[in-house]
Amino acid sequence: MKIQITAALAPLALAACSTTVPPAPVAIAPIAPGYEATGLLAKTLPELSAALASGELTSAALTAAYLSRIEAIDRAGPRLQSILVVNPDALAQAQASDARRARGEALGPLDGLPILLKDNIETLDPMPTTAGSFALAANITGRDSPLAAGLRAQGAVILGKTNLSQWANFRSNSSLSGWSSVGGQVRNPHMLDRSPCGSSSGTGAAIAASLAAGGVGTETNGSIICPANVNGLVGFKPTVGRVSQAGIIPISPSQDTAGPMTKSVAGAALLMNAMDAGGTDYTAALSADALAGKRIGVLRAVVGSNQDIITRFNDSVSLLRSLGAEVVEIEELKLPGDFWAATLLVLQYEFKDSLNAYLTAAPPEVETRTLSDVIAFNIAHAGTELAIFNQDQFEASDALGPLTDAAYLDALALVQSATRDNGIDRMLKEYGVDALVSPSGPVAPRVDPVNGDVWPEWAGAGFLAAVAGYPHLTVPMGEVHGIPIGLSFMGGKDTDAAILAYGYAYEQATGLRPDPKYLQTAEDRPEIAAAMQR
Repeated sequence: MKIQITAALAPLALAACSTTVPPAPVAIAPIAPGYEATGLLAKTLPELSAALASGELTSAALTAAYLSRIEAIDRAGPRLQSILVVNPDALAQAQASDARRARGEALGPLDGLPILLKDNIETLDPMPTTAGSFALAANITGRDSPLAAGLRAQGAVILGKTNLSQWANFRSNSSLSGWSSVGGQVRNPHMLDRSPCGSSSGTGAAIAASLAAGGVGTETNGSIICPANVNGLVGFKPTVGRVSQAGIIPISPSQDTAGPMTKSVAGAALLMNAMDAGGTDYTAALSADALAGKRIGVLRAVVGSNQDIITRFNDSVSLLRSLGAEVVEIEELKLPGDFWAATLLVLQYEFKDSLNAYLTAAPPEVETRTLSDVIAFNIAHAGTELAIFNQDQFEASDALGPLTDAAYLDALALVQSATRDNGIDRMLKEYGVDALVSPSGPVAPRVDPVNGDVWPEWAGAGFLAAVAGYPHLTVPMGEVHGIPIGLSFMGGKDTDAAILAYGYAYEQATGLRPDPKYLQTAEDRPEIAAAMQR
């Protein structure tokens, strides 16, 4: 793929083209006492790419440092439990990258960068793809999903697989975000007793904690945006179809997509260049001036009631104005009365059909060949699989018929019309705006294994982009008592590059991404401790 060099990535390009003698590779600092990343490990994906290109850093050293950090804070220390398995071939891949660079044959800006993939994404490496369930412990396919192949073609090191909300958070109405029977509970590195959200919880926690240069999550409805929001990351859910869903354990073909989770918008754009086989250069439009002259719709109906979120959101809207955007207030959000029931019905129908198809093609070692088999496996192994919550979603889905049922077709037409023609497309046209903004979600609650997820009143409208299959980007807009929150940019179908550009302009003007502090609870915050101990 031909990549256009832009001003946003000029340092990377100049480093790659330098003819001067590169400096000796620098040593990577040891783990800090408070677990915070320092030095090169604290850098963003583009900064690490530039360090590799200039010779300041080797892929082998970077990969070894990440593996050491995984042992120190994911397996020990705060025990984030964000990574299910590391790739035994990761160091060999890193050494191969260094050899390519030494010959002047680097494959691109991702060459040598260690990347983590959510454990519902297949790779040809000797690692299973489990969706967090022991039912798929033998699911070693020996094949790359197209997105993994795209990353590998650019020289990325596949570092390992991340933990996730089991079965991508579609097993139960009483599920616990970030929990899987294979990996246990993922911890939020900002505040360890707070939800990392899901289902891409492990990717969110791992990248926030600097356990890899970048990561890939998947989303059906909020599973990239929510964990990126609460872990203080950039998360991008592309237009459905831009990234192939082949080789990914499915929920809903009409909504599923993989997407990048990184510390910066430029890093997300670089990963999209590799993951999208369509040839789009997502870095080309990245500019600090991208919002100038644009009309941005502000979704006031979904800001929620949390005054801290509202204050930070209002500050962000004011900043958009200062960056040259014309802000248009949108007070309404119209949905049919049976919208939420219809959205669930669509997912239940599509899950049964698509999972059965996936399991039919699984390796012969996988004994669960249908959704019914998985349900039976869970009952037989209830002590591990059903230890925290039940499988009512599985059972409801398995009771449904084929995708030719009128109930499914009617529900799909209703939800897509509500979010497309009468939703995002209508608002973009009626208000004459280029994109929509809202908060990305609420402040993360505590992990509650007794009651399951207990979220406060929701803030944001990411469900619109998810159900429509349209692009959605979250960019950090600060924190509330140490817990990150984000700003969402949403747009029409295939406006992915523009949405990334708007988020990039906002990011460059703010720099609001918080670094994790690995606090045990909110009472580790001085202002909270003082208020609680009077």
